[in-house]
Amino acid sequence: MQDVVSNCPIEDAMRVLSGRWATLLLYYLKDGPKRFSELQRDNPSISHRILTLELRKLEEAGLVARTAYEGFPLRVEYSLSAPGAELMPLIDALGDWWAVSFPRRRECRDAA
Repeated sequence: MQDVVSNCPIEDAMRVLSGRWATLLLYYLKDGPKRFSELQRDNPSISHRILTLELRKLEEAGLVARTAYEGFPLRVEYSLSAPGAELMPLIDALGDWWAVSFPRRRECRDAA
């Protein structure tokens, strides 16, 4: 994991989880390992470069595990590590909180 930058665990966690994609990528991995192409299909507006950088960041932080399988073509899968899996109840709770606290925003988004 990256060196701790501050003495505040919230600041350190937000440094890893902030941004548009990190939490979504963790959420999409909760159902099991996925290949790079599957993650890109789940997130069509993320560029190849940004997906690569985000996965590396999450891997360095210890939240995502990268497994490369021998053979041709090379096959790589990404999955949640144990600490990444421990985050899932928090991410699910965040989604539940949003749906309850801001139901009109969800309705507007669903109608669009």
